[in-house]
Amino acid sequence: MSGNRVLVAGASIAGPALAHWLQRRGAEVTVVERAPGLRPGGQAVDARGVAKEVIRRMGLEAAVRAARTETAGAHTVDADGTVLETFRAEDDGGDGYIADIEILRGDLSQVLHDDTRARVEYRFGDRIAELAQDADGVDVTFAGGDRRRFDLVIGADGLHSALRATVFGPRERFVRHLGLVLAFYSVPNEFGIDRWMLDHQHEGRSAGLRPLKDATRAMAMLSFPSADFDVDHRDVEAQKSLLRERMAGLGWLTPRILAHLDDTPDFYLDQVAQVVMDRWSDGRVGLIGDAAFCSSPMSGGGTGLALVGAYLLAGELAAAGWDPETAFARYETQMRPFVEANQEIGRLHVQSLTGAELDMAALMPLAERAINGVELPDYAGVPDSRASVSPAAR
Repeated sequence: MSGNRVLVAGASIAGPALAHWLQRRGAEVTVVERAPGLRPGGQAVDARGVAKEVIRRMGLEAAVRAARTETAGAHTVDADGTVLETFRAEDDGGDGYIADIEILRGDLSQVLHDDTRARVEYRFGDRIAELAQDADGVDVTFAGGDRRRFDLVIGADGLHSALRATVFGPRERFVRHLGLVLAFYSVPNEFGIDRWMLDHQHEGRSAGLRPLKDATRAMAMLSFPSADFDVDHRDVEAQKSLLRERMAGLGWLTPRILAHLDDTPDFYLDQVAQVVMDRWSDGRVGLIGDAAFCSSPMSGGGTGLALVGAYLLAGELAAAGWDPETAFARYETQMRPFVEANQEIGRLHVQSLTGAELDMAALMPLAERAINGVELPDYAGVPDSRASVSPAAR
């Protein structure tokens, strides 16, 4: 072990992925999560291009593929259900609109937690209450009362990151609302959804249904334009009321989807937003994933950013002898062009939903940069506790 103690805030995807690589590089890792346990379900997330290589290097390709949604593709439909356009999972080598590796956020989180829980300390139902850093470490007081000292603290606690607000400033300084609100929740599969996603769009609003591994249920997805969004992200009843109001009159299957709002177990609604920061570190505190560079769900690249960022940050820390200034700088230099390409994709997608015409000739090279636009160093000579694992097993 390097003896370096690292605290990671957040146990969704970026946090456990970073924990995987940190402990492999020799660190003692603690993950703190304010929720009482892993959050199941959630939206479908994708791994494309270079992110698939990170999964392979983690040794988790088989586990991730076993947990996929196995969506065959997507149909866009009109108000009568007539198919207008079809996208298949095998398009573009599995890196197209419907990715070959598509998995519910909660299922990917479970795979990552299962992989790390024997070697990483998880503290569920707790959070960072106070934090003070000096040149040699970070003193942390947990809401549960414990006080501990760490060499590094990394925030992987999402768009509404509490650690980012504590160390870098209020959310308004970094969060950019893109003018769209997105909601999703599971519903009984009374619609006959079977391996194919359905999506209906009209004048900036959309309603969709996608298959789940549990064939008795489907995932509903709804979106509407909104220049302002002032509903508390924890006030679920206010969010449901807003959704009913803004989706009224859309047609297609929308009324039947909305009829399940009050009995769904996993409702989620939030603004479609990005996080834009000049730097992702301050001394011995750093950020990763949506907390640092959320590209929004409309980019299709948030999971890839989290997985690639975890690989690079842990690798650069070990390569720099755990010197945070050097490692954070190298991490940011490598990640920023990749982040910016994904964020631009997210912005263009939102614009297209409101009727904007996109320059497809310019979009194709941008999409390639968003999928594969970062190199993965081999980090030869850097400690790796699983270096003896055969390439085939990885």
